[in-house]
Amino acid sequence: MDNGNAAIDVRVRDLKIWYADLTPESLTAIDQFYTDDAFFKDPFNEVKGRTSIHTIFAHMFRTTENPRFEFIETITQHDQAFLSWCFRFALNGKQYEVMGASHLKFDESGRICMHRDYWDPAEELWQKIPVLGALIRWLRNKFVAH
Repeated sequence: MDNGNAAIDVRVRDLKIWYADLTPESLTAIDQFYTDDAFFKDPFNEVKGRTSIHTIFAHMFRTTENPRFEFIETITQHDQAFLSWCFRFALNGKQYEVMGASHLKFDESGRICMHRDYWDPAEELWQKIPVLGALIRWLRNKFVAH
């Protein structure tokens, strides 16, 4: 992560540690990492404000079993970072893995002011649901160049 901005590298390192050990109780530390008016977007949510981001993560803990993030690659440059990750969780006892990436922007204080997650819900989730998955796989096959 040698990008000339050691402060952002340290913030990203600390953020990855926090996410890797994230629990409902450790969510209270969100103010150390996100600005009050931070923007967050993923395939299901688009919110502004640290309180709303906290609500999304609290919902994750209520609706999934043992959710965990594993970071794969990290790129930082100036006031931004891009992290690829694997999100593992269980739902009704069945294990799932979602591959994705996060684009983060940091403000002058080193806290996140923009967090955008990129992942494909059709491939990573819906395709794995029995009836819906069969339909999505069929549709995908129709668009594949042969």
